[in-house]
Amino acid sequence: MSPACPALVGLVLAALAAAAGVAGRARAAEVPDDVLVVGQSAEPASLDPGVTTATNDARILVNLYDGLVRTKPGSLEIEPALAESWSLSEDGRRYTFRLRAGVRFHDGSPLDARAVTFTFGRLLEPAHPAAATGPFPLAFLFRAVERVEALDPRTVRFTLRQPFAPFLANLATPTGLIVPPGAVMARGKDFGRNPVGTGPFRFEAWQSSRKVTLARNPGYWGGPAASRLVIFRPLADPNTRATEMLAGDVDVVAEMPPDALALFRHRAGFSVAEAVGPHLWYLILNMRAGPLRDRRVREAVNWAIDRRALAEHVLQGTAVPARGIIAPAFAGTYDPDLAGYGHDPARARALLREAGAEGARLTLLVAEGGSGMLDPVAMGTAIQADLARVGLDVRLVTYEWNAYLARVNRGLGEDADMADMAEMAWMTNDPDQLPSLALASDALPGKGGFNAGGYANPDLDRLLDEARRSTDPARRRDLDRAAERLVVADAPFAVVVHGKQAAVVREAVRGFALDPTFTARLAGVRKREGP
Repeated sequence: MSPACPALVGLVLAALAAAAGVAGRARAAEVPDDVLVVGQSAEPASLDPGVTTATNDARILVNLYDGLVRTKPGSLEIEPALAESWSLSEDGRRYTFRLRAGVRFHDGSPLDARAVTFTFGRLLEPAHPAAATGPFPLAFLFRAVERVEALDPRTVRFTLRQPFAPFLANLATPTGLIVPPGAVMARGKDFGRNPVGTGPFRFEAWQSSRKVTLARNPGYWGGPAASRLVIFRPLADPNTRATEMLAGDVDVVAEMPPDALALFRHRAGFSVAEAVGPHLWYLILNMRAGPLRDRRVREAVNWAIDRRALAEHVLQGTAVPARGIIAPAFAGTYDPDLAGYGHDPARARALLREAGAEGARLTLLVAEGGSGMLDPVAMGTAIQADLARVGLDVRLVTYEWNAYLARVNRGLGEDADMADMAEMAWMTNDPDQLPSLALASDALPGKGGFNAGGYANPDLDRLLDEARRSTDPARRRDLDRAAERLVVADAPFAVVVHGKQAAVVREAVRGFALDPTFTARLAGVRKREGP
């Protein structure tokens, strides 16, 4: 892998800046001061929190809806949201939530215990009247829930099948956001294009391929938002995101390419917001068919990838090499002593010879963009070169982000059009979420999960299950680390990097902060010139 040429990067960015400078002076004045414009890497697939899976969509959802709980700003610690308080029974199975008084959805309907039971009933009960408004791919997060009951209009109780340590963290994910029964039943599957929440902004319009517009909710329980409007614009091309920012057409871009970040760090009028977060970028390896069924070949792929060069050169320091599936942001669980896979091409070649897989032809599915995917085409190309150096012939197949998710989430397959590897990234709130959603035996695509590689290991299932039921944080940490060590040894993934999230913000913007969940709450964000 060759490092990026600084001189060439500088010329490209200088050209972008020059082009933007002419057009930008006229365009920037067209955006009113009380309107905040956010550039995103893709158009949302849906604004129904039960349906969507992408962080790109979640950045909009957290400003439209609330959950019972949420993470505190700047941390993964849980704090109240629509629930003003809660209690847990001594046996660890019953969570009882007390709802805030007087909260209403944007359509005027009340936020009450019935809305909560409706929200989770449609996710979890196949016979629920709103079950057909799905599918709900992340309902998996709440599989421990046995029943949800409205004890009175402001009190709701969740009874779990067994103690489940990640429960509150899972409630704080976008899938746990509360929806109004009337609007969902009236809109059906179109609810995702006509969302109604309780959040600081209400939905105003969605112009396909152009923008999603949210307007200030004057009756928000947390007080009115600072900006009158927030506009989310899909800007799939990384250079376009940089150009639009330079031109003043957007105020915030959450996923700027590494080359452009270097420009904005030192350019007057802009700042770069950064935050660590629990992120993993990895390759899903096909465990069901093809050469990667052999663990020696999976190990060879892992040893062949030069993670440090990817992090330092392709991603220009915006990521760190990954050694396992638990990100350093999970400070209490991250294992600093885990060695993982280094870069050892000779060892990779030896493993391929031993497995009789020298010269094997592999197909790698590559996203053109997408939330959390960093610089996926450049990364896929670099990995292709790394694997070629150890004798693997890799063909890249690229897809637009939403088409990519549709292809990968159905599984890598076993038939003629199967894929051997696919890029993927997850940002999660709890160490349990990634292995539960993408590696557990009961998380296969046909069962509603994201285990696209078809990995199945009863030892991993047992460790994950025991960790979830543990009420002792130290014991849970040890179990999560044991699960991670097992995954690294078995290599169903080629773990690559943990991304550092960064956003470019115009100097006029005040109050913007990235969140460890990779979302951004915009209620308190305003422009300096704004009212």
